[in-house]
Amino acid sequence: MVQKIDNLLPLIGHTPVIDLAHSRIKLLTKLEFHNLTGSIKDRPAFYALRRAIENGEVSRDTVIVESSSGNFASSLAQICHYLGIKFIPVVDPNISRLNLSFLKSFCAEVIMVNERDTSGGFLCNRIRRVRQIVDSSPNCYWINQYENPWCAEAHYVNTASEILDCGYELDYLFIGVSSGGTLNGISRGVKEKSPKTKIVAVDIEGSMIFQSVPKPRFIPGMGSSMRPRLLEGCNIDEVVHISESDAVKGCRTLRNQHGVLAGGSSGAVFSAIESYFHNFHEATGANVMFLCPDRGTAYLDTVYNDEWVLSKGLTLK
Repeated sequence: MVQKIDNLLPLIGHTPVIDLAHSRIKLLTKLEFHNLTGSIKDRPAFYALRRAIENGEVSRDTVIVESSSGNFASSLAQICHYLGIKFIPVVDPNISRLNLSFLKSFCAEVIMVNERDTSGGFLCNRIRRVRQIVDSSPNCYWINQYENPWCAEAHYVNTASEILDCGYELDYLFIGVSSGGTLNGISRGVKEKSPKTKIVAVDIEGSMIFQSVPKPRFIPGMGSSMRPRLLEGCNIDEVVHISESDAVKGCRTLRNQHGVLAGGSSGAVFSAIESYFHNFHEATGANVMFLCPDRGTAYLDTVYNDEWVLSKGLTLK
């Protein structure tokens, strides 16, 4: 199966970097929605699954199980379907309708966890359900994107190298955080070769990753109900928190002013950059990069829908 999964290599990584017009800084973004299923999660899904196959932990008789808010499950769904391996995603109501339809088209079984955990999110209960499945089925394999070092290694080996080859010496790199693998791998890989690059982690208000006051969150792919173990070993300089209302505003600014239809986490990081450099005159002319982890198509009925935004108590201005 290693040879077969390697056939997907040309479809993953080497995503484009583009300039976004900005009055104060040189702003670059790496469009990760050019990956196989349209998100940055294709990188760790491919890498972790390939390593598990190579090590003999996964065969065609294995059932892959994973907790996901959407993108990582979509990546595994398509790759596992291509390999002829059964995959069971465990998701929650915050998943977009498009991603849920995508999963149902590839997976015979999709498990929905509807009960929020004590932090107001769904992650802890999703993980609890995954553990139940794995404990009851000896042929199940849990990738575990929150702890699996291969998920971070995918970014350390590949994504970080691509960022460093962008053609600019970066002064700042802003990275959204959720499961921790992206931040872990990229921060270590970039800092090793470009120690002067300032790594700024961007989290969403109500997330438990860097603070202890939880609240319900509605935009998938950003923040977490717990602090993932993959955050250990990250090489970051600063943490910025953004409200979900600002994430919505950021998404719409990217679309309206730059022609980039991106997902919720992209909007959050873009909003963080706008806020960070608003009165920071010393950084004028700095080279700044951020990632657009996924396309905005899956968010058309949420982040880009006024009725949905207002129904969640978020603001449009």
